[in-house]
Amino acid sequence: MAAAAAGMIGFTGFTLVMPFLPLYIAELGVTDVKEIAMWTGLTLGATPTVTAISAPLWGRVGDRYGSKILVIRSLIAFILTKAGMAFVTAPWQLFALRALLGLFAGYGALTISMAAESAPRDRMAQAIGMVQTGHRLGPAVGPVIGGLLAPIVGLRNAFLFAAAFYVIALIAIVVFYKEPREGNEPRKVRGGRAVLGHLFRLPGFVLALGVIFGLQTVDRSFGPVLPLYVAQVGVPITRIPIVTGVLFSLGAMSAAFGHHLAGRLMNRRLPRTVIVAGAFLAAAAVAVIVIAPSLWFVGAAMLLFGVSVGVATTTIYAVAGSSLPPDAHETRLSSGGKYISHRLRVPCAASADVIRLYARVRAVSGVVSVL
Repeated sequence: MAAAAAGMIGFTGFTLVMPFLPLYIAELGVTDVKEIAMWTGLTLGATPTVTAISAPLWGRVGDRYGSKILVIRSLIAFILTKAGMAFVTAPWQLFALRALLGLFAGYGALTISMAAESAPRDRMAQAIGMVQTGHRLGPAVGPVIGGLLAPIVGLRNAFLFAAAFYVIALIAIVVFYKEPREGNEPRKVRGGRAVLGHLFRLPGFVLALGVIFGLQTVDRSFGPVLPLYVAQVGVPITRIPIVTGVLFSLGAMSAAFGHHLAGRLMNRRLPRTVIVAGAFLAAAAVAVIVIAPSLWFVGAAMLLFGVSVGVATTTIYAVAGSSLPPDAHETRLSSGGKYISHRLRVPCAASADVIRLYARVRAVSGVVSVL
């Protein structure tokens, strides 16, 4: 529960301000739309770029000493960098802070690992689903809160409010989360190269990562351009934050619903069918957004896109997690993982190795989506 709460609160703080980053860059003195989009893309891409490089090192630390210390380290970094963003005077300073954050980011995937570690075996799947839902519900409410807050306190001060959310998430982890292992004795784990080498030799695992990469690339591509799109369709400047926030929230809420819907669909259809259908509907939703004659159509398309991506990513995540070898795991899924392993005839396990590899793929996809 503490991991789910921290994940939701942290993602709320993140989406409190980041969807409005193009507006903040314009406030810093950049007037050309192309330059605003460029700086937005570079700034949003800085963190996942550095995270993709540093994740393996921190992943092995987590394997040996647990995830809690890594989450605490990450949340402290978020607090300091988000507060620092309130005092920048040029776009390159935002970029530098985001790049620095990349050295310590990645707590979202770690909270999934924490939930799996701390839950009883028969409730492990539900615990992971709760954390994933929190990761979607945070972005569902964050943009709306930010959109309402920005006109009152200003975009600059909104970063301080975002930092406060991370302080609350940090308190939740420090006070309420208990590491399930006794003592501080390091755990024996295989080397990162051995684990990854084994994973990449598994049938279908590389394909699963490729699908995750594609879905996340599209999912994250809205961030740099949606506020600019809202401005170009004639929305008054004072209403851009709230309109953008509502559109982001529609996508996030529908994606949270998609996470839950995925489990029911996998009980009735093969995972491959669910993934293909989700990807096809997501593509159709993007096409509607491109040709939409009004924001009402964009809002409806965001709902469809969120559900489709939520279903597809949850399903492919389960497929990838079920491929992990039994001797390279921290935790095992229960009913959901057993179902997937039965349908795919692969070992039933989902671990921090897969979770962090998944996070790494998401990080790289974030880089591609903002370029």
